[in-house]
Amino acid sequence: MAFSSPPPLFSQNLFSNDRAPGAGVTAVLGPTNTGKTHLAIERMVAHSSGVIGLPLRLLAREVYNKIVDRVGADAVALVTGEEKIKPPKARYWVSTVEAMPRDLDVSFLAVDEIQIAADLERGHVFTDRILHRRGRDETLLLGAATMRPIIERLLPGASIVTRPRLSQLEFAGDRKITRQPRRTAIVAFSADEVYAIAELIKRQHGGAAVVLGSLSPRTRNAQVAMFQSGDVDYLVATDAVGMGLNLDVDHVAFASDRKYDGYQFRRLNPSEFARAAPAAPPGTALSAPPAAVRRSSRNWSMRCRITRSRA
Repeated sequence: MAFSSPPPLFSQNLFSNDRAPGAGVTAVLGPTNTGKTHLAIERMVAHSSGVIGLPLRLLAREVYNKIVDRVGADAVALVTGEEKIKPPKARYWVSTVEAMPRDLDVSFLAVDEIQIAADLERGHVFTDRILHRRGRDETLLLGAATMRPIIERLLPGASIVTRPRLSQLEFAGDRKITRQPRRTAIVAFSADEVYAIAELIKRQHGGAAVVLGSLSPRTRNAQVAMFQSGDVDYLVATDAVGMGLNLDVDHVAFASDRKYDGYQFRRLNPSEFARAAPAAPPGTALSAPPAAVRRSSRNWSMRCRITRSRA
């Protein structure tokens, strides 16, 4: 019995003009802590106007603050699901990917963490931005190296640049939560677990900052500032803290090697361990439950091997 060939995944009519779909697009791909977001900021302020879409509200606020320091508050807008700061003469727009303004004609446009296009809940929004949002003069797509074959298929003609990781990770073994060294970020995978661990650390060490997506912007920013200033030496957060936030940590500990991904409980893979420490300085140590090491010690050493000494 003969079967007909399946239709192509993407219609040839998806892009109506003769210009290559990837023309003017640069995909900057690599692991976390490769300076991709910093590059996007530098490129955006070099243009007369721009928009950058980011995966987290807290990261959007951080990038907004950096650009304000460069060009002044009157030139920068912030648009998220919680905050809207829109100066009358804003030239640069910082937003979450979902909140990216649709009616702006800007010279530069960037979308961060494009691998979220594979997410079952948020992926359709990231896919739409990848396919349809462009800057007049330059478009940057930032994300994991796993997106390379997808970009090559979706956007033929796009320039692809890979970047190496700037920081180095060392595996530090397992230890109790209450015996973590100072300047530690502890990663948990539910709000209840975050609060329980923070309370335990407060009883043992006197204080801990807490970072959760459900906190108000003012509270989240205050908690991060409290840790960064050294008022407390411990920060407890969900794994979303790994999406580009810059934290002055020397050690990252995992409360568990399992997480609920919205559909099932599963073990973390090595790349997820590495992602949770994106902005840690060179030589940062990681602690994880022993089961994670026994399960994939060889893969772990390959992903988190030291590549550069502390400056």
